[in-house]
Amino acid sequence: MSSTPLILSAAALQPGPWPTIDPFLFCVHHHDAYPEGTPEQGLAPQHLRGRDLGQDFSGQNGFSLYHGHPVPGFPAHPHRGFETVTVTRAGMIDHSDSLGATARYGEGDVQWLTAGAGIQHCEMFPLRHTDRANPAELFQIWLNLDARFKMATPHFSMFWAEDIPRVTHTDAQGKTTEVVVVAGNLHGTQALPPPPESWASRAGSDVAIYTVRMDAGAQWTLPAAAGSDTRRMLYFFLGDQLRLGDQVADRHCAVEVDAAQDCPLHAGGTACEVLVLQGRPISEPVAQYGPFVMNTRAEIEQAFADYRRTEFGGWPWGRPDPVHPATQGRFARRPDHSVEEPRGASA
Repeated sequence: MSSTPLILSAAALQPGPWPTIDPFLFCVHHHDAYPEGTPEQGLAPQHLRGRDLGQDFSGQNGFSLYHGHPVPGFPAHPHRGFETVTVTRAGMIDHSDSLGATARYGEGDVQWLTAGAGIQHCEMFPLRHTDRANPAELFQIWLNLDARFKMATPHFSMFWAEDIPRVTHTDAQGKTTEVVVVAGNLHGTQALPPPPESWASRAGSDVAIYTVRMDAGAQWTLPAAAGSDTRRMLYFFLGDQLRLGDQVADRHCAVEVDAAQDCPLHAGGTACEVLVLQGRPISEPVAQYGPFVMNTRAEIEQAFADYRRTEFGGWPWGRPDPVHPATQGRFARRPDHSVEEPRGASA
């Protein structure tokens, strides 16, 4: 029996970024109860009054504008030196970038974007329905790149919900736990391949991203990680109570657990949901300023100079916040102009 306690630290979840552990830099849960949209897929004037752009987590009347107006979202902005992993749960995201790629994805899809040497992109949340509410929910996760690949060629990946593997467990009481395997391996089920320069592609990195949904009263054990120095964070974000081993969380919290141990989970009186992030630390210096994450201050200064000089390829879209027509389904058009759609999508 391990002499190390299962729970190493815990903190209450607050609006805004959640606490993270190396190799992760940032994790945020966007959950917005947007009302009906206008024909332009934005918010009607009465929903815009009294709001300031840039208040990412105001939650006023149940939703935030972020930096978009009247369509909520994040107009064109740059990144360098890390990756964004966007795990959608409800609503759609319209993506466009300086590589010339564009997409509409959501409802369980995942976009994995290696910023590497530098990219501009926008992430807009079109309110496609004019006759009903437009709920939107997603996790955005920033995964660091090790120094060798900080300046990798940018790479755009789409994981369609239909292709993302799932693991389902039914316990002795007939209660079900379903795990969506975004990254890593779980009980022999392997996630889709991450981008080639990702830390998640390095042998032994032990990176995993799971979302876990448990029926009320369900019991399931998250197995120990493979790596001896792997770190693991669990974010209990939905449900009334979750037992982790012999300790009870009765409020939503971020919990670092000892990844070398199996982690028994027992949902309380309502269904519970948990996000799991784990990985072997990169253990390199982190220098961050806004959208740039490098290893030294000099590299950050160089990132700003390069962006001023090149705009990371420029912006080919005419406006900083393009959205696709409301009738457009899920798709991705890559920089080489090839188009892909989810399996079973109509032509």
